[in-house]
Amino acid sequence: MESFHKPIKNQKALMKFFVFSSSFFAISLCVSMLLLAKTKLVVDMSSSLQSLLRVSESDPTTTVDHLVFGIASTGTAWNRRKVYTKLWWNRKPYNTMRGCVFVDTLPHAENANNNNDGSLPPLCVSEDTSQFPYTYKNGQRSAIRVARVVKETVALLNHSGVRWYVFGDDDTIFFPQNLVKTLSKYDHRLWYYVGSSSEIYDGAQVFGFGMAFGGGGFAISSSLAHVLAKVLDSCIQRYPHLYGSDSRVYSCITELGVGLTHEPGFHQVDLRGNAFGLLAAHPLTPLLSLHHLDNIDPIFPNMTIIKALQHLYEAAKVDSQRLLQQTVCYDKRLSWTISVSWGYAAQVFHNHLSLPDVVRVQKTFKHWTRGTALADQFTFDTKELHTDPCRRPTIFYLENLSRGEDGIIISNYRKSIQNCSSNVAPEVIRVASSKLELGIKQLLAQRRHCCDVLPSSVSDQMEIAIRECKEDELISMQ
Repeated sequence: MESFHKPIKNQKALMKFFVFSSSFFAISLCVSMLLLAKTKLVVDMSSSLQSLLRVSESDPTTTVDHLVFGIASTGTAWNRRKVYTKLWWNRKPYNTMRGCVFVDTLPHAENANNNNDGSLPPLCVSEDTSQFPYTYKNGQRSAIRVARVVKETVALLNHSGVRWYVFGDDDTIFFPQNLVKTLSKYDHRLWYYVGSSSEIYDGAQVFGFGMAFGGGGFAISSSLAHVLAKVLDSCIQRYPHLYGSDSRVYSCITELGVGLTHEPGFHQVDLRGNAFGLLAAHPLTPLLSLHHLDNIDPIFPNMTIIKALQHLYEAAKVDSQRLLQQTVCYDKRLSWTISVSWGYAAQVFHNHLSLPDVVRVQKTFKHWTRGTALADQFTFDTKELHTDPCRRPTIFYLENLSRGEDGIIISNYRKSIQNCSSNVAPEVIRVASSKLELGIKQLLAQRRHCCDVLPSSVSDQMEIAIRECKEDELISMQ
């Protein structure tokens, strides 16, 4: 009996061990599967987050076809202002631009918009806004109508594949190629409100440094625009005391918790007179827009406003991304400082100036308003024109440009402004450059280009070559 019971006990112990081992293995397997599932979930969430935070590489590049423009005008103003829109609408290489000009009433039949050639956007009559309150003293109720251009542009039919909605006034000129390039930095699936402030400090202080000024133009990502369109009418009911349309749009975007993404290439141009100083020291970013062109002098001398702008667009046609980009180099032999604002103007300072001094904006212009304590304060670095005309730079304006078979672009700038130093300056500055093609990395981490003063076989001509700076090169009189 004893020999019989002993193996039975061993067998029971073995069975208990087997059951325990199986249970432990099963539990371990479950825990491992849970850990793997959790890890996979984290990886999936991380991948989803990464794909959300950047445009997928498989997505097609943002083009002008992904943009829709909403332009604010009136039935009476459009007839004289449409010449500005014609400068940039459907220019080569683009001929598929989309959008609408919103007016309160259609122009008279004899002045109706003829769009057979596609040189102008179609006209859309804005909806009635009489139900919305407006209490700003001495303001205009049209601000409500213009604010609702955002909603009505989003509501336009047959606009599939939209990534960005761009808004501006009928006297705003855009540079579409630069606009597309700049907006390609951002993921349209996220909520973006992109624009810039006013040039004058008191304007920005009154209306907000975080507000994109409507005349300079601004862009709203499609994902944000569709949500904004849903809430805009209920939101603007709370802001009858505001002055302009851009204030209302800004307030409603702020209520959605979104802040301004600042792009200094949008220009409100709240200035009067000669805007040379602003244009010749453009920020290190592509030129996106210009506004208030009726209130400044023609940007090229001895031309009408429109002829001068057409001249600028000729340069944009050749190298849009380099337009107004300021490059500075030094003539060591003469101790001259040379500044080239490509496609616009060149300056010869007949002395040595450090780069921080050259890139400051010369105050060639007048303030937008007068009589305020902040009338002479601006939102960028400025410097006074030298009181001695003989100490001011000699200015050269773009005369013509061409592209050689080797792809090198030659732009010529002829002496214009005469002063004491002009007698010793060349008559023409000839600039050689390659076409500027900015990738995403260059747009995100911008760097100014360098230039060299080259020997010239022509006595009255200075030759300059623009190039990328070397890795550790300093732009200075070395």
